[in-house]
Amino acid sequence: MTRITLITALLLTLGVAHAADMPAKEATKQQNKMVECNKAAADKKGDERKAFMSECLKKKPQTQQDKMKSCNADAGNKALKGDERKKFMSECLKK
Repeated sequence: MTRITLITALLLTLGVAHAADMPAKEATKQQNKMVECNKAAADKKGDERKAFMSECLKKKPQTQQDKMKSCNADAGNKALKGDERKKFMSECLKK
C-alpha cells in the first residue's frame, strides 16, 4: 500500500514540475476584447452594463481607413486647421 502511495506522489510531483515549465498561453482576441469592454463598462451597473457589454463585444474593430474617415469628418466639423488639426488627428487616430 505504501509503495502505491509513494509512486502516486512521485507521479504527481513530476506532473506539477512539468506543468510549471510550460509557457503561459497568450490571451485570445476575444479575451482581450472582453478586458477592454469590461474597463469601459466600469461605471455601469445592472441591465445598463449587460446591454453595453453585449453591444461592445459584438462590435467589429474599426479599420484604419474607417478611423481616418471618421476623424477627418470630426476635424472638419470642428473647423480645425494647421497644427491644431494635426494634433487633433493624431489623438483621434490613437483611440
